Amino acid sequence: MKKKNVTNIIVGPIETNCWIYPFSEKDAIVIDPGDEADKIISVLRKLDLFPTYILLTHGHFDHIAALPELVQFYKTGKPKVAVHRLDSDYIGPNAYKTHSVSVKAAMGNTSFIDAAWTDFPPHDLLLDEGDTIGPFTVLHIPGHTQGSLAFWDKEEGNLFTGDTLFAGDYGRTDLPGGSRKDIFKSLNRLFAMDSGINVYPGHGETTTIGRESSQNSARLA
Repeated sequence: MKKKNVTNIIVGPIETNCWIYPFSEKDAIVIDPGDEADKIISVLRKLDLFPTYILLTHGHFDHIAALPELVQFYKTGKPKVAVHRLDSDYIGPNAYKTHSVSVKAAMGNTSFIDAAWTDFPPHDLLLDEGDTIGPFTVLHIPGHTQGSLAFWDKEEGNLFTGDTLFAGDYGRTDLPGGSRKDIFKSLNRLFAMDSGINVYPGHGETTTIGRESSQNSARLA
């Protein structure tokens, strides 16, 4: 069976990984449209793919900033936006309050979001542990945020981990909704998965479960 082509677009000032993941000849999933909607749209058009689903690993602004423009551009056919219920306050018409608290904690003020703020569309789907969407099984992996998710294509051996697991590191837990205890639980859960699984993180280079387990397990003991 031909392996899926996973397309990476690095977007925004924090260099977030936005992933385009085809699951049929014309349909794709966009994971974490963090910024630069025009760049994401250009790649989708070049690949001749429609974003049937837009999946959010979590609600932080640097992972969802392109969402309003992306949904507006594809309003004919309407991509379905999916997020965990515990991070659902990061999108929708009242999202500014949630983002302002988070961004102030990270940066000291809200200037990062104020300059180009656009109200976010609401979710279409709320995801939780064990749900399936497209080719993915949903894993709830709290710690970076309460509603952090991973998306696992078991057949292809691909896992999208957002800001929970990076190559050589893991996500911060000092922002609102973060928990060091919870992220350690989530990481140990991921490290118990098959070592050959390919990891596509929210920032930085791709890696594998085996590589990260061998490097990080001692840090989590």
